Amino acid sequence: MFNKFPITEKMHIHSLDGELREATILGRLGDNDYIAEYNGVKCHAIYNPFVNHFYVDDKYGVIKDKKPGKDEPCR
Repeated sequence: MFNKFPITEKMHIHSLDGELREATILGRLGDNDYIAEYNGVKCHAIYNPFVNHFYVDDKYGVIKDKKPGKDEPCR
């Protein structure tokens, strides 16, 4: 559906209880799975076609940039 990235617009933010804030969709990861950036944090997002908005999960869908080290836990 979306082919041109980045997309910057108001999106529902999970940590703000769904409040609309400016965020950026950086690319597509899979079927209705997008990588978004909000406040410098990369995370997963989904698109809801019924309300025509993205939902950014900056609570549980955070994407970590680095791999865990030898002495760090996997999570």
